Amino acid sequence: MGFTGLARWINPPTSGLELIAENIVRNHHGQSRGRWTLGVRSYRSTIGTIPGFSVHAERSMCTLTMNDHVFVLLEDPAAPSRADLLATIQSQGGTSSQMTHPPHYRTTFLTLRPPGALEQLLSQLKARWIPVRQSSSTSSQRSQTSAQQLTVEGHVFAIGNDWLVRVGNVILAGGAVKGMLLEAEYLPLPVLHSQAADGTSELLSNLLLSVLPNIRDAKTVAVAVSDSQWEEVLWDREEEERLSREQDVEEDEEDIFVAGEEGLPTKKRGDWVGVDRDRRSAFLIIGALRSEGIL
Repeated sequence: MGFTGLARWINPPTSGLELIAENIVRNHHGQSRGRWTLGVRSYRSTIGTIPGFSVHAERSMCTLTMNDHVFVLLEDPAAPSRADLLATIQSQGGTSSQMTHPPHYRTTFLTLRPPGALEQLLSQLKARWIPVRQSSSTSSQRSQTSAQQLTVEGHVFAIGNDWLVRVGNVILAGGAVKGMLLEAEYLPLPVLHSQAADGTSELLSNLLLSVLPNIRDAKTVAVAVSDSQWEEVLWDREEEERLSREQDVEEDEEDIFVAGEEGLPTKKRGDWVGVDRDRRSAFLIIGALRSEGIL
């Protein structure tokens, strides 16, 4: 698994998926590698409906099912972001080690498995979360919670040995198509730090543009996240506390069994390998759909 880039084709024709597939096969000698299927749902908290209990703003939750994992994005508008809290402390002359963490930050991003476990847990706990757009007012609570609110249906193509391209229609519950998603994955690299402020990669952008058919007035948008934003999403309280404790322990320079390890490469949290690649891809897809008001 490698570094990926995502784009939205907002106004494709009804034959857009077939046109892209034909372009990839004819002009890039691509080969089909199967189907690309995602399921996305959104929920909102109903804590504010409890008598005598008021909240500043309701929390929201979006889930994206990809293969055997479910990626969950929770947002609490009333909670601070970690970046804002750090900026406030630094403006007061403090350091991050002096920061008192709140119970949670504005954004929490989780990875769960197997698919369906979250809905079962919400039902068993009678948690105050309801689907934002219910498919039927007469259906049971279980069927409302488990119904897909939108899906991404398309294909996966391989271009040579270095590229995977995923293209799919964004399909609402009623069957209407809301544009397309295109994702390019460059397999040789597990991570690529972009020089652009918005986190876009020229390498991936050029590939995505090349697979699009030459159609007049096509509206495409690159979807990216900066390294600082992704670091905020990946923040883990327990890991930060562990690293802080390790820094407080002075290294024994006389220990011959640990000498010479300083230059060895290590796998870093956030590298685009394994489920981390899917996490970042899911985060970008949820963000793109939310920014357009589809979720």
